[in-house]
Amino acid sequence: MDNGDVPREVDTSKAHTARIYDYFLGGKDNFAADRETAASAMAAWPPVRTAARENRAFLGRTVRYLAEEAGITQFLDLGSGLPGVGNVHEIAQDVNPAARVVYVDNDPIVLAHGRALLDSTPEGKSVYIEADMREPESILEHPVTRDTLDFSKPVALMLVAVLHFFPDDDEARRIVEPLVGALPPGSYVVSSHGTAEYEPAAIEAGKAYTRGGVGVTGRDADVFADLVFKGLTLVPPGMVVVSEWRPEPGAILPPRAEISMNGAVARKP
Repeated sequence: MDNGDVPREVDTSKAHTARIYDYFLGGKDNFAADRETAASAMAAWPPVRTAARENRAFLGRTVRYLAEEAGITQFLDLGSGLPGVGNVHEIAQDVNPAARVVYVDNDPIVLAHGRALLDSTPEGKSVYIEADMREPESILEHPVTRDTLDFSKPVALMLVAVLHFFPDDDEARRIVEPLVGALPPGSYVVSSHGTAEYEPAAIEAGKAYTRGGVGVTGRDADVFADLVFKGLTLVPPGMVVVSEWRPEPGAILPPRAEISMNGAVARKP
């Protein structure tokens, strides 16, 4: 990426989760610090790139399920990251052109590229807002959020591969509870989260992130479920490794130890 295209407020000397993820997915919107942290994570635990790609595929399958089978037309995607192939709005609007999506991130590069690359259908709407997940009320009350989403109707809340960047359980719960509480009945929550329960060595990738200045912690399935899905109804197959959530017919699934990320979709009664 040409540093001449970078917003002045971006510190390219520090790694950022969205840009590390972009690198794992084969993107070009990343810098030396991001690539160094990514390389350290891959050296510490080589399957980390496979895990990132399987998580992205999980995102795509869950959005298609929600749009096709659950009839969801509104999506709130937190920590959305840099635009790539198979964004939430692209999948949802492929099913229903009237689908509306709000993306939330606090990396100026994500915002700059998101606004330039997002191309909604005329019938629907797709927007980015700059906000911090640690302030969920500001996200819910943001005028763009309110202008785009109708909270009297079901909304899908997407928390995909973001909560493991909040090591403190109480802080993560403080983020999740207001967001889920604001959803009307019939809404859905989609989330995935890193874990070391299938492969203890996956912890080493997290340590590499931390050395790069990005705090990360794994949570086992029961802790993750209590944090995000308490009081909600899990959609079959329930809480599983992301690659095993309604895989494409005939798909060859990688071993769980190479993914080490759980995911689920749940409905709010």
